[in-house]
Amino acid sequence: MQKLSLDALAREHLERAAASSTGRSASTVYGGHEHVLRQTLLALTAGISLADHENPGEATLLVLRGRVRLTSGDTDWEGRSGDLITVPDARHGLEALEDSAVLLTVAKTG
Repeated sequence: MQKLSLDALAREHLERAAASSTGRSASTVYGGHEHVLRQTLLALTAGISLADHENPGEATLLVLRGRVRLTSGDTDWEGRSGDLITVPDARHGLEALEDSAVLLTVAKTG
C-alpha cells in the first residue's frame, strides 16, 4: 500500500511548472503502461495548453487547484478546484485558465 498527498504533489508540481520554460510539470502517481489504470498529476501555469490529442481510454480529470478548460470540437467544459470532468471519447485539449493542477485518471481500453 502506498499513501500520497495529492495536495503536496500539486504544490510541488506547480512550483516546477512555474520554474520550467514549458510552464508544465507532470508525474505518474499510479499505474503505468503495464496497468489498465493510470493516474497522472499535471500542473500547468496560466495560459498553457495541451494540444488536441486522442483519448487512450475512459478518462476523468479531477481539478485539484486552479481553473481549467477542457475542449473537444465545438464544446468546452470549465472546471475549478474540486470539480470532476469526464473526458470525452474524442480528440480533446486542455487549457489552464490560471495556475492549475489536475489528476488525470485513464483506464486504457483495448
